[in-house]
Amino acid sequence: MKKAPFALAAAALMLTACGSSGGTTESGISLIAEGKLTVCTNPPYAPFEYEENGKIVGLDADIAAAIAEDLGVTSEMFSTSFEGIQSGVALSSGQCDLALSGITITEERKSVMNFTEAYVDDNLAVLVPSGSSITGAADLSGAKVGVQQATSGEKYAQDAGANTVQYEDNGLLLQAVQTGQVDAVVGNITVLSEMLTSDETLTVVEEIETGEQIAGAVATENSDLLEAANKTLAAMEEDGRMADLREKYLGISE
Repeated sequence: MKKAPFALAAAALMLTACGSSGGTTESGISLIAEGKLTVCTNPPYAPFEYEENGKIVGLDADIAAAIAEDLGVTSEMFSTSFEGIQSGVALSSGQCDLALSGITITEERKSVMNFTEAYVDDNLAVLVPSGSSITGAADLSGAKVGVQQATSGEKYAQDAGANTVQYEDNGLLLQAVQTGQVDAVVGNITVLSEMLTSDETLTVVEEIETGEQIAGAVATENSDLLEAANKTLAAMEEDGRMADLREKYLGISE
């Protein structure tokens, strides 16, 4: 999917300084809040995270709840900017213990955070309104293309010669293509497919094979939580819970 400016980093550090004194699970894993696994996320980014009746729900929220349950605590989804998440600032400054936000594993991000095992394989895609002259990625050069900022979709569109327009979240991105502010959108197929369910005038004209993988992330020094999260993810793959979630949220039958 999103380099946090200095102001964001400073704000995050102030938040940490004023926050809870933290806690420890029965297994000895340190958390930033007593009895809670605080999880950074960036809705709306359906089907991974979105709000429903004032609560953040979705694939990532369900995974967070499973990890928290295994730790003997509750999960709390903390909404923050994706810039802060993908830059590692949200984790390193103590805004959250874990990040689950439809995060694509990249070498650059590996330098500022440690990733869990991947739980979704993904690709990019090009989405356009009906009647568009754009029939695929080859037509993106010179076009005004909406992207979520600091994502793999943004980089792909820029490399394709598009005039990219950044949006902070997918809700704004959807509005942009619906109202003609942009000619097309480039983003992850799992998320763009969700847009199609809410607007029949939109269509995906090309899926781009990128072999992307989506995973959770922890601060680079938080090896204990990483191990615990991976243990839960492995158990969910083994007992079929993860397959059920992928079918529920992504429509992937395994």
